Amino acid sequence: MLGYACLNRTLREHEPPLRCNRGMQRKTWESRGLDYASELALQNFSDLYDILRWNVDHDIYFYRCTSDLVPWNSEFELTDLPDYDEIERIAAECGRLIRENDVRFTFHPSHWCKLASESAETVENSLRDLEVHGAWLDLFDLPRTPYYSINVHIGAHYGDKEATAARFREAVNRLSPAARERLTVENDDKEGLWSVPELVEAVAEPLGVPVVFDYHHHQFTSRGRTYREAFELAAETWGDVRPIAHYSEPARLYGEDARPQAHAEYVSTVPDWLLDGADVMLEAKSKEKALLQYRDGTDPAVGTS
Repeated sequence: MLGYACLNRTLREHEPPLRCNRGMQRKTWESRGLDYASELALQNFSDLYDILRWNVDHDIYFYRCTSDLVPWNSEFELTDLPDYDEIERIAAECGRLIRENDVRFTFHPSHWCKLASESAETVENSLRDLEVHGAWLDLFDLPRTPYYSINVHIGAHYGDKEATAARFREAVNRLSPAARERLTVENDDKEGLWSVPELVEAVAEPLGVPVVFDYHHHQFTSRGRTYREAFELAAETWGDVRPIAHYSEPARLYGEDARPQAHAEYVSTVPDWLLDGADVMLEAKSKEKALLQYRDGTDPAVGTS
C-alpha cells in the first residue's frame, strides 16, 4: 500500500482550496486567541474529511495528516474550543471513514519534538505535543496501536548516545497510553545520528516501540547493512502490525542542485521487497501526484521541476 503526506496538491488548487493545515503565528494567537484557533480547527477538520474522501475515491488508503490540524493545541484542551461539538462530530465522521475503508492514518510531529533533549523544558513541550497527537487520534476513535502511528526521530545525540537513549526511554515511559501505544521511531539522515540497528537496540528492544525504516535516510546511516537487511531488522520490531516504511529519491537524481538529503518531486522505482513487506509512505514533494504517477507507470522526469 502506498501513501502520501499532508498536502493534497490537487485539492489545494481548488477554489476554494482544501487543506487541513491552517495555522497562525504566535502574534496572531496572542491577539485572537481561542476563538480563532477554534475557527481554523473547524475548517481543518472539515477539509480533512474531504481529503480522506478524495483519497478513498482514488484508491489511496494510507495518509499522513499534518500536525497543524489544531493550531496552538498545546496551549489548551480540545474541549475548550468554542466549536468543539461540531469538531467532534466531523472527527467522528472522519474516523468512521478511516475505519470502514481501512485507511492507515498517521502523524509525524515536527523536528521540534525532541524527547531526548538535555533541556527539561524542551522535553516537557515534546511530551505535550505527543499527547496532543494522541488526543486527536482518540477523537477519531482509532485504536491505540502503531497501525495509526505517531512517528518521531531521536534526532540528535548530544555528544553521548548512551545517555541520549536513556533520556529518550525515560520520556517515552512518561507518555499516556494514547500516545505511548502509537509511538514509532525513525532512522535519521546524518551519519552521526541514529541508524536502524541503533534504534532497535536502544529503543525497540527495551520499549517495544517499532522502528520505521526510511529508505532514503539509510544511505547516511547504513552501518554496513544493506537496504534490505536494515528494513528486515526494522520490520521485526512491529510484531503483528504491518510495518511502515518511507521511500523517496534524492532530488539530485533528477538533476537538481540540492542537498543530498533533499527529496525529489517524484519517484521512479520502489523496490518490490519494500512494497511486499510494508505500507510505504512516498515522501515526494509532489505528494499525491507523485503517488498517482508512480502507480500509473508514467515517467517521473516529465513532472520534475
